[in-house]
Amino acid sequence: MTKEDNHLLASTRAGTPMGELFRRFWLPAVTSAELERDGAPVRLRILHEDLLAFRDSNGDTGIIDAFCSHRLAPLYFGRNEECGIRCPYHGWKFDVDGNCVDIPSIPRGNNETARSRVGLKSYKTREAGGVVWVYMGPKDRQPPFPRLEIAMVPPGHSHASRWIQRSNWLAGLEGELDSAHISWLHRFYAPEANPIKGGGTETFDDAAPDITLRETDYGFLYGARRAHASGANYWRVTQWMVPMFSLIPRGVGEFAEGGGRAWVPIDDDNVTTFNFYYRVDRPINEDEKSYMASGVAFPPRLERGIVRLGEAAPIDTYLPQANVDNDYLLDRALQSGYNFTGIWGANEQDRALQESMGMVPGSRVVDRTREHLVGSDEAIGRMRRRLIGMARALAEGNEPAEPFRADFGVRAIGKLSDIANFDELRSQHIEEFTVPQRSEEPAQ
Repeated sequence: MTKEDNHLLASTRAGTPMGELFRRFWLPAVTSAELERDGAPVRLRILHEDLLAFRDSNGDTGIIDAFCSHRLAPLYFGRNEECGIRCPYHGWKFDVDGNCVDIPSIPRGNNETARSRVGLKSYKTREAGGVVWVYMGPKDRQPPFPRLEIAMVPPGHSHASRWIQRSNWLAGLEGELDSAHISWLHRFYAPEANPIKGGGTETFDDAAPDITLRETDYGFLYGARRAHASGANYWRVTQWMVPMFSLIPRGVGEFAEGGGRAWVPIDDDNVTTFNFYYRVDRPINEDEKSYMASGVAFPPRLERGIVRLGEAAPIDTYLPQANVDNDYLLDRALQSGYNFTGIWGANEQDRALQESMGMVPGSRVVDRTREHLVGSDEAIGRMRRRLIGMARALAEGNEPAEPFRADFGVRAIGKLSDIANFDELRSQHIEEFTVPQRSEEPAQ
């Protein structure tokens, strides 16, 4: 990895190759539960842009510029009422599309003309799967909404959460595509004591997975094959969808539950992690909700809070309780007799490493010029090359085809099988890999 390529991948400000590539896709912005009708707005930063999300009196959602177009007062302090946010400074009011609908500080006769000139930047939103999504790219390049299964299951069958991670977005995504690390980072000395659901114990006997990767229109999928104590092959099949979505296998057996992550850059030093979980066979039950709330896997233990990143405007997010300021609640006694890290939850273990890697001086971007990748890192290398190629092509005026042709209607699965060949395994279980057509397909 050259210094130039590392910078290209990490930088997502408007006008940068990767920043423009991200803006060609629908991105998760905020969870639906955070926006109440006529309730408090939520301050966001996505791809270096300060934005405000709110739900109006009709239940419609909007994501608009965070500052009033009059004197740049923060609209967060305004009143969400009667289908718009009214600025507390001079009463200017804006709807979910960024239109200025009232300027009470000028004579009524001039109001309509003035309003037509002072609307705010706004972005198209879509609500699905417990998340408000946003499209921030050119209007004439807006793609169809992705066919993600979490967005198609019935109400009550899905769960979404988000939190801030203090690293560049790429460090988090790369952890998703690294099957080898779970044999160590998430290891428990007594496998039967492992509270993390989803196949972790099957990786402890074989820490050197055999990787087979196949590129697709939407990104790629890869199978990590390990020897299992039963004599069978233990397969973990992970999906990567450009630019930063992942689907991670759960337990072995017939597919019933799925999930994954999305890594949405706040800026180049911070990322919002979105976690998705869903079931196809029944609603999520109370035990599963309690498991997620425990922080043992994803999401981590969280608190609602406000973060000010440097001199930038504050944002509203969820803050992990185990973080760099308390050494991720590392317990050396736990480390000596319970698990390999002495850190409680799977995401807390991930962040302890991802937020503390060797960085480019003055940033939270990993200095990848110092790395030495091996065969088990194939997915990471292929992902980097794919994104670099797409970003450079876009910078040269070649729009990416992936947002329009990509079918995100795929699954990640785990299997115990006598089959040792990945393509044969994929053919054998092709129906489980593919999301079936449903009447509640996402509206385009």
